Amino acid sequence: MRRTHNLKIGVSGIRGVVGEFLTPGLAAGFAQAFGTYVGGGRVVLGRDTRPSGEMVEHAVSCGLLAAGCEVIKVGVLPTPTIQVYVEATRSHGGIAITASHNPAEYNALKLFNHEGLFFNHYERGELLDLYHQSDFRHARNAEMRGVSSESEGPKRIHFERVLRHVDQEAIRKRRFRVALDGVNGAGSLLSVDFLANRLGCELHAISVDPTKPFPREAEPRPEVLGALSELVRDKGCDIGFAQDPDGDRLAIIDERGAALDNDDVLALAVDAVLARLPGDVAVNLTTSAAIDDLAERYGRKVWRSPVGEANVVERMRASGAVIGGEGANGGIIFPPVHYCRDSYTGMAFVLDRMAATGLTVSGLAASLPRYHRRSGKLQFEHGRLGPMIQRLEAAFQGGRIDRADGIKMSWPGRWFHLRASNTEPLLRLSVEAATEQEAAALFRAVREIAQS
Repeated sequence: MRRTHNLKIGVSGIRGVVGEFLTPGLAAGFAQAFGTYVGGGRVVLGRDTRPSGEMVEHAVSCGLLAAGCEVIKVGVLPTPTIQVYVEATRSHGGIAITASHNPAEYNALKLFNHEGLFFNHYERGELLDLYHQSDFRHARNAEMRGVSSESEGPKRIHFERVLRHVDQEAIRKRRFRVALDGVNGAGSLLSVDFLANRLGCELHAISVDPTKPFPREAEPRPEVLGALSELVRDKGCDIGFAQDPDGDRLAIIDERGAALDNDDVLALAVDAVLARLPGDVAVNLTTSAAIDDLAERYGRKVWRSPVGEANVVERMRASGAVIGGEGANGGIIFPPVHYCRDSYTGMAFVLDRMAATGLTVSGLAASLPRYHRRSGKLQFEHGRLGPMIQRLEAAFQGGRIDRADGIKMSWPGRWFHLRASNTEPLLRLSVEAATEQEAAALFRAVREIAQS
């Protein structure tokens, strides 16, 4: 992660606190650099429901127009829907204005290339060079392009791609009773349409008003989903779904009102896909070893990458994986829909699996390999990660070491991963073990050594 004027430059784009680090001038400048990079072509522009979204959208639109781009505004839409639309319309690029799971005071520009994929390391470097050098394309009067709007097309294309990979009729026949927490985000109204109208579910929804603030923490972690759990129990629902503000992350509540671990959300999708498609799996280094156990059941291989959607997608494309994602955040990537994290694909796959097997959510989860995880954040000073890694390597022996993203050390049945966050100025520590006691002990040991 790099910093420019205290703006975070990460795997997915740029982000910062609006009014402090992310200003209209910076947004317009980056957008003009982006427009220059894509040669003044057609750019799809969408956003989530944050209060700052409209302001940032105007700034970005100005920057793109100044570079001679044709701007297609798609309004408030989930990030995966925007990515699908960039690729489907053969646009030159796309920008989603969203800070995803970060608090409402943040906003960000997620940048996509002509395939609707996050910029890779080299593309980000070239774009930053353009920005720092102010080497922008300046469109003259005759080169100015227009702004157009599109709202229904992106949703239609995205939903069609998802639904062709599940048995819609079987799902509709079950008439599942579904609870939804849309966090008043970009996916709120689309999710109501998707579940109630496209899949025939009896829907009970909360927080699906995109004009209102986020009612809970943006990241759909199990501990902040109490209202959804209560709704599942009160209405006797078969399942509950929760999204983040831009609709790329998914959390699940079972029929008893209990939240599934985020790794289980990805594992359910992996199990559903490997049961009917031959191929490998690609996930990040922090994803549960349960994925390895599942792949072994089907005689498949697991490929791992550094954390970040762009990194997982790169590994998926290189390995030809048929399913992938980031387990710690419930991010599911299914290439036939698009190489992006997509909560709609996740919802459809889980409902399809329930319809095909006749099992409840808890029944499906009970069939998954079981591990116990501990995760936390550590404060650190810039440049101190290297010494931390050296201390950990000296203290822990006999494990398999992976230094692709911080340090991961693995032993049979347990592992830890310490890395710098892609979105915040801190370290993230994740551990996993066969029992809660082992996981807690390993977490404490790693934390103490790292902070010594």
